[in-house]
Amino acid sequence: MTDSPPPPDQVPGAPHPRECPRLIGQDTAQATFLDAFAAGRLHHGWLLTGPRGIGKATLAWRIARFLLATPDVNSGGLFDAPPPPDTLDIDPEHPVARRILAGADPGLAAITRSINEKTDRMRSEIVVDDIRKLNRFFGLSAADGGRRVVIVDTADEMNVSAANALLKMLEEPPARTTLLLISHQPSALLPTIRSRCRTLRLAPLGPPDMQVALAQAGADIPAGSDQATRLAALASGSVGEALRIVTHDGLGLYAELFVILDSLPRLDRQRALALADLAAQRGAGERFELLLTLIDTALARLARTGATGTAPLPEAAPNEAAILTRLSQDNRKARAWAGIATTITQRARHGQAVNLDPAALVLDTVFKMQETAAG
Repeated sequence: MTDSPPPPDQVPGAPHPRECPRLIGQDTAQATFLDAFAAGRLHHGWLLTGPRGIGKATLAWRIARFLLATPDVNSGGLFDAPPPPDTLDIDPEHPVARRILAGADPGLAAITRSINEKTDRMRSEIVVDDIRKLNRFFGLSAADGGRRVVIVDTADEMNVSAANALLKMLEEPPARTTLLLISHQPSALLPTIRSRCRTLRLAPLGPPDMQVALAQAGADIPAGSDQATRLAALASGSVGEALRIVTHDGLGLYAELFVILDSLPRLDRQRALALADLAAQRGAGERFELLLTLIDTALARLARTGATGTAPLPEAAPNEAAILTRLSQDNRKARAWAGIATTITQRARHGQAVNLDPAALVLDTVFKMQETAAG
């Protein structure tokens, strides 16, 4: 019996966002929301944006707990009103926190991709029926002071009909309702959806915050090691991506890729074959997918090195800067590496789609990189 896949709003290997007790490295976004709440300017729609895996969903669940557990700043009257809260933290023993953790708070609705009952498989997009379920949610008697909170994770996954249905709710929002839309690519959303939301932009995490966030997610990094720095560089500050890298030894894969790059243009064929075999092992589909992502990253860093004359820092692999500088010395080389990046990615993804041998795809990619290094 195999384990069930995680829900669509949960990173594999990480706790669900509603279970995360802290949000690391996003103090500015949290303070912005608290300022709006304290000033009585709580917008009905909030668009939480930033790269994948940096804490947008965790922030959404923190805001939901906070709104459902916290009275309005002026609810106590002129003289006995409590001071404005200075944190989104809610005691885990608070009834709202306990209900949300159990997935049973009547004031909260979470919209994600759903199961298609005809095929018994997860849909690839959020459909209009998923959004229409909110009509019944809004029709129920509100709890906790009449507040309701909706989390859409992610708004990017809505199809056109679902997006238009949500737009109507943003245009005519139910009273005392806050909609939290999570988006990795807000530019792809309907402009009218963006215009009716206030945007909270979250920033990529630096190495210290990355180490703390990974420890919270159960992937502790040894203190004093350079792994957190390398992970932050390789994952572009995304905890979700860093977890994927840790789970499938992405640091080791990237380091081995750069050993092979260091051998170019002659090419260490034995190491190239070993890397290809590693990607082709049974059950290595996710590792192969990660390797393709790491190759994309290496090509982008090669192009950037030639274009700027400086290797990106911090290094994501031992001796990476020296290897990048040798292989991409000027704008001509930068254009060459950038040019093959698109070709390699398209060929590899097409090969995946038609189930070509992963080992052959990796070797084809390495040979293409060898040609570019020699050119």
